[in-house]
Amino acid sequence: MEEYCDLEVDVNGEEVFMVHKGILISFSSLFCKLFGNLKGTTRTRNLKVIFNEFPGGAEAFELIARFCYNNGRTVITPSNILLLNCAAHFLGMDGNGSSRHSLMDQTEKSLEGINFWTWSELLEALKRCQDLLPATKSSIMLQGILDCLIGRLALPSIASSYTCSSDSSSFQFSCDTRSTDSLKNNPSQLTWWFDDLLFLNVDLIHKVIKTMVSQKFNNATIYKFLFYYHKSRCLGAAPAEKHKVTKVVINLLSLIDRSSLSCKGLFEIYRVALGSRISKIYRNKIESLMGSQLDQATIDYLLAPSPHRRSYSYDVNLVLRLVQAFLVEGSCLSSTSQLKKVANLLDSYLVEVAPDSHLKPSKFIALVLLLPDYARESYDLVYQAMDLFLEVHAGLCEEEKLSVCCALNHEKLSAEALKDLSWNSNFPSQTVQKALITQQSKIKSSLPDTRHLIPFSDSLFCSNTKENLVKEDAEQILLYNKKLDSTTETEKLRADLHGMNWKVMGLEKVCGTMQTEMANIMRSRLSILGNARFLPKLCS
Repeated sequence: MEEYCDLEVDVNGEEVFMVHKGILISFSSLFCKLFGNLKGTTRTRNLKVIFNEFPGGAEAFELIARFCYNNGRTVITPSNILLLNCAAHFLGMDGNGSSRHSLMDQTEKSLEGINFWTWSELLEALKRCQDLLPATKSSIMLQGILDCLIGRLALPSIASSYTCSSDSSSFQFSCDTRSTDSLKNNPSQLTWWFDDLLFLNVDLIHKVIKTMVSQKFNNATIYKFLFYYHKSRCLGAAPAEKHKVTKVVINLLSLIDRSSLSCKGLFEIYRVALGSRISKIYRNKIESLMGSQLDQATIDYLLAPSPHRRSYSYDVNLVLRLVQAFLVEGSCLSSTSQLKKVANLLDSYLVEVAPDSHLKPSKFIALVLLLPDYARESYDLVYQAMDLFLEVHAGLCEEEKLSVCCALNHEKLSAEALKDLSWNSNFPSQTVQKALITQQSKIKSSLPDTRHLIPFSDSLFCSNTKENLVKEDAEQILLYNKKLDSTTETEKLRADLHGMNWKVMGLEKVCGTMQTEMANIMRSRLSILGNARFLPKLCS
């Protein structure tokens, strides 16, 4: 047979094959173009061709050679179908017009039985696809394998029960229908395939996830798989591998519905991204996703240390970006409760970072003003944070202190907070005065309404009505607002406030006395009416 081996084929430097060029020419249009015009055996005995990027390497070429030497017949299995198909496309083995000898047609027709493949065979075929990338990246066969595999994943209680005989390529189907519902309702049954797909590299994982999204696969399960994939692939990996995997996962997370994401997982991926020094474009993407789920976060998530070579303790800029992302994503528009959760979270964060002596007033103010006023039901935590900040930053001038306190809504402070603020020397005098005036206003609004008692007791209660008190004190407040002598006026406000408290107590006592007196009067009138006697009417 040696006289028939007139062609030497070097495949990717892996192995050299001695073949008869005439046999290969009869099946391959590529070999036909290369050697079809050559005649004679002596002159062409030492021909040689070198392939540097032959898909599937030496293993695939050996399968091709066997196909050609067996007159266009071979056994096609899930493990070699991709090798044969890619090599056939590379060599142009379309049968020269004869479908019977077209290896491309044979492999594509064999794919029609993919629904009968076992789960293990599907995985083996997918691994072959990965090995043959990029040759199979846009392959119809790859897409067919992915469609079948992902369709199988949608039936977790059924997919793993496929069995197949390697000899007959037939399949058996076994499933206890009574247990199907319980399996589907069990979260662990929805994730049984996670470990099986960890072999996917970053090139193929992108194709797999995009196919899942296009087939409307459960987005929450996709997210869980991506998080598991990222964590598993980065564990013990080299920095370059972590960097590459993290970039791909962040891109894929952007394809998933925001409601399916988990705040905790996103923050963990973000920490890995920072550690691998990922570029700004990917940081912005993951921060946008984190911001959209900020209402799920806890204070521990936000207390990220400051970047390297920064003096302040926590990464305040990160929190500013996350809250802005939350607002841009529109989460607050879908639910008022979400916005309030973020407001409470931000206020707790303010209390944590306020004692940092390196935190600049501009950053602190930016945090306070980040959310609209209606997002907060109470400003007590904001007041607490301001108190801590001003205590640590005692060297601030009066104007700087005022700028820090400008966002404090006194109307939304509790009575206890207002009382504390009215005696707090850390705050500027104007803020303290405003607290005293707010206290006065709240006390007046809490005074009992006695207008309905006036017709019954003009002599008992004529000069201490609520209207007179409000009129007198309103005039005093207007005078206070016009004066700038902070120390004197603040003391006067405190004294008047103390007096108002006694007025309230006295007024409540008077009202109680009046109500008792009125009750006695009414009882006496009813008694008189009950004891009255009437004369009979005289007849005319």
